[in-house]
Amino acid sequence: MGKQMTDHHPPPGMTETLAENIERLTKRRRREIAEAPITDRVADRITGFTGSMTFVLIHLVLFGGWIVANLGWTPLPPWDPSFVVLAMIASVEAIFLSTFVLISQNRMAAAADRRADLDLQISLLTEHELSKLAVVVAAMAEKLGVHADTPDLREIEENVNPEVVLDAIEANEIKP
Repeated sequence: MGKQMTDHHPPPGMTETLAENIERLTKRRRREIAEAPITDRVADRITGFTGSMTFVLIHLVLFGGWIVANLGWTPLPPWDPSFVVLAMIASVEAIFLSTFVLISQNRMAAAADRRADLDLQISLLTEHELSKLAVVVAAMAEKLGVHADTPDLREIEENVNPEVVLDAIEANEIKP
């Protein structure tokens, strides 16, 4: 998993705050995984295994052996010469595997939505704080007699309304 970070010595090029934030988020992710319902953990394990080369190789051997044996290329008598049973097994397996993949994808999408919401909230808070900071800097400049009244500065001092921005983005979306 990599080198363990300590509370006092972040890696070079990383601030203490950033190292602490990474550690907090990692602990949170571990807690979320540990607290996930057993059904989600089982679905994730199955999805993880079925997305591996081991799974592919097992299927290559089993299905390949089934096909070779039922074509009569081995001393074993064919038990499924029309491959109907093999097709049924593959179909049922595909149904279950797609369900497990969808369960895992739904859980991952919900986690991605939560992270996007957090990112949006932090961005909005940052924008708000920077707008207030611009007002303070403008007041300091005025008190010091520094001319800093520009259209850009007045624009920075205004808070952005996220709903108006979303409406503008939606209005300008390119439809296929």
